[in-house]
Amino acid sequence: MHTVYLALGTNLGDRLANLEAAQEALPPQVQVTAVSPVYETEPWGYTDQPAFLNQVLSAETDLSPRDLLAYLKALEKRLGRTESFLYGPRLIDLDILFYDDISLTTPDLTIPHAHLAERAFVLVPLADLAPDLQHPGLRQTVRQLLAAGGDHSGVRLYPGEKASDQVLPWGTRTFIMGVINVTPDSFSGDGLAQQPDPVQAALEQARRFCAAGADILDVGGESTRPGSRPVSLQEEMDRVLPVIKALVAEVNAVISIDTYKAQVAEEALQSGARWINDVWSLHADAEMAGVAARWKAPLILMHNRSRPENAELQARLGGRYVGVHYDNLIEDIKRELLESVALARAAGVSNERIILDPGIGFGKTVDQNLELIDRLGEIRSIGYPVLLGPSRKGFIGFTLNLPPEQRIEGTAAAAAVGITRGADIIRVHDVEFMVRVIRMTDAIVRRKMG
Repeated sequence: MHTVYLALGTNLGDRLANLEAAQEALPPQVQVTAVSPVYETEPWGYTDQPAFLNQVLSAETDLSPRDLLAYLKALEKRLGRTESFLYGPRLIDLDILFYDDISLTTPDLTIPHAHLAERAFVLVPLADLAPDLQHPGLRQTVRQLLAAGGDHSGVRLYPGEKASDQVLPWGTRTFIMGVINVTPDSFSGDGLAQQPDPVQAALEQARRFCAAGADILDVGGESTRPGSRPVSLQEEMDRVLPVIKALVAEVNAVISIDTYKAQVAEEALQSGARWINDVWSLHADAEMAGVAARWKAPLILMHNRSRPENAELQARLGGRYVGVHYDNLIEDIKRELLESVALARAAGVSNERIILDPGIGFGKTVDQNLELIDRLGEIRSIGYPVLLGPSRKGFIGFTLNLPPEQRIEGTAAAAAVGITRGADIIRVHDVEFMVRVIRMTDAIVRRKMG
């Protein structure tokens, strides 16, 4: 497979819909791995036309450069683009910016793109995805090209977009999700709902996490520990929504809502959250997939065979996937995750917005959790980014005979092995410590990337 970066532009019709349609039409020949935020740009070259929306994506493909060009041109035509004059208005424009690290010049194709270094409307979104990507001819990184390009004031984030909205550039490094538990009964003892001012406590924790290097903040209002008390819909929203609103206003990180209730997810997205982390993988609430699809929210699907104390939830699940007996641990988990993927796709969630979590600690024995981490690469082979959440979990406690607050070294070992097996995101409570472990592990296993 080859790694490519493509530029998307449009200034006619429903511009956002044009960009979305182009992304959805690229597979299977071109598999999108990351998408930048959307930027609005004043016309370039010919100014008497509407403003453009521009975006950059990274992708993988088996197509050769010339075949990729032909595929993109055919796709433009299929999406409705008609011929226009040079730099004129267009319904959709798809350009190859980079193809691996090759340099190519032919009468109809130049790679890297011939005018890349002088076009801020391309460099700005490209820098969101790959600031350290080096131009093979100019021997400068995207970040350096952008810094040398002068005034970029004509390139503005499109209203409603944030630099943290993009699907992350998977494979370039391991991303860190910090846990924000707005509960009184977290198994790890870090529940913020017991604080005098939970919102302020969450803000202070989030600021520490972001300063240390967290990329994502996962906000949850209902404990998932064994024997935890069920939380009503209203109580969960009362806990998480004020925190999400405060975080959105104060920190620059992706905000994820950790819930299995569709209405909580909807309200959280309206309040500024961007991702959904569903610990029941769409089986607890049939409306959840539709919420994710409508909001175009990245969706984490977690494998879960635990036994909920909540009788209503137990009834909704109907005994589905409850218990720790597996005919074949990895194959059973893969099959059940793919069933959840099918539910998401049927509701309209795009492939590039699906993230899988094998569900460490949820309906698995100590030995099964250890085996699952060791064989995480088999989950990654399904083709979706993988989140690993070993932080302070019971399997560490049983293995080392330690309480939750003393499981940081065990968490570090599990995270390091998980990264070597292909984890893309590590979900942790002890962000400051774990950032160092994760960065050091990345330095070893990802030293040839990005």
